[in-house]
Amino acid sequence: MPFEDGPGAKDRPCLVLRVNGRTATVAKITSKHHAERPGVLPLPPGSVGDRQGRSSWLETDELREVPLGAFRRRAGEVDRQIWARAQRAVRS
Repeated sequence: MPFEDGPGAKDRPCLVLRVNGRTATVAKITSKHHAERPGVLPLPPGSVGDRQGRSSWLETDELREVPLGAFRRRAGEVDRQIWARAQRAVRS
């Protein structure tokens, strides 16, 4: 994903919300909590495949379109409760 504060990009986990032809609408997952931002959902520690079991947050307030070819690997599936919370947050 592109850096938010300058040129370049890095691999970042995200939740794919929907696929639109050759792109996917995603919500970014971060290890930094931004309490001031609306739509930031806490994820259970280790739910993003982090071997150290650190906490992560899903940022549903700023969705992005990512080309399908830009995805490097699939990390797994989100559980139903997190999926339902993410869907409600995106609709709000």
